[in-house]
Amino acid sequence: MTAARARAGDRRPRVAAPAKRPAPRRKGPSTIDRAVEQLPVSRATLRRVGNWGLGLGIGTAVIAGLIAMGIPQMIGLTIAEGIGDAGFKVRNVEILNRRQVDSAVVYDIAMRQQARPMPLVDLDGTRSELMKLGWIADARVSRRLPDTLVVDIVERVPAAIWQYQHRLALIDKDGVVIGPVDDRAMPDLPVVVGPGANRRATQLSALIARAPSLRPLVTAASWQGDRRWDIIFQSGEKVMLPEGEAEAAKALEFFALEDRRAGLLGKGLVSIDLRDPTRMVARMSREPGSKIEAAPPPLSAKSTT
Repeated sequence: MTAARARAGDRRPRVAAPAKRPAPRRKGPSTIDRAVEQLPVSRATLRRVGNWGLGLGIGTAVIAGLIAMGIPQMIGLTIAEGIGDAGFKVRNVEILNRRQVDSAVVYDIAMRQQARPMPLVDLDGTRSELMKLGWIADARVSRRLPDTLVVDIVERVPAAIWQYQHRLALIDKDGVVIGPVDDRAMPDLPVVVGPGANRRATQLSALIARAPSLRPLVTAASWQGDRRWDIIFQSGEKVMLPEGEAEAAKALEFFALEDRRAGLLGKGLVSIDLRDPTRMVARMSREPGSKIEAAPPPLSAKSTT
């Protein structure tokens, strides 16, 4: 019986032993590894650099977060307020080089910073407000510790009076409007008349400088059709100049020569027309409509167009 069982047990299927797996093939170095090996830096150094870069990135992120929350601004504001509490606040204004501009207006603009801590004073904003004043060509605003705001002014120099749309305005050499003019107290300056005449003030000054004998006698100049000048003299005559700077200058030089030779001004003439390069036409006031025509001026004195 026992032997039979033994034989029966011998009939059980045998379990095959697991096949032996082949050893994995060792891969060669990757492309990145080969690139790293070519670098003249050890792997340990690269790991340290990477750690520093990671730390730097984290630090940058932390600082950006603090800035986004306004922490540095809050700290700066607290420090500035502390400086102000120590007595460093705007209490006085000193104005330098003021001659014409209203000091009360300048003082009012500067004192908008009154009682502000000196580190928080808006210097650029104060200067921008001052630059809106017609008399001021430039301004510098600075702090003088402990409590003074210094305003250094460069004023415009009046060059002429601009008459336009029944208004009188003082202008500088570049035609910038300085301010209104009271016709009851007119300054001793030439008057330019017409739209755009203010932007031609420098051109007019250069033109009149070509005839220095006439300069003291000029009272006004009218810019006609955005093309040419009419010059009005104190004795009432109007000289009509041609277009073009060079042509107008030579025509005015010719008229100055003729005035010295024949005394044209103060003789009852209403107008002298020099627009035609071939002749000079003068209109008399005694007989309205009558004309006096002169021979063509020499070409050396007046150019043709």
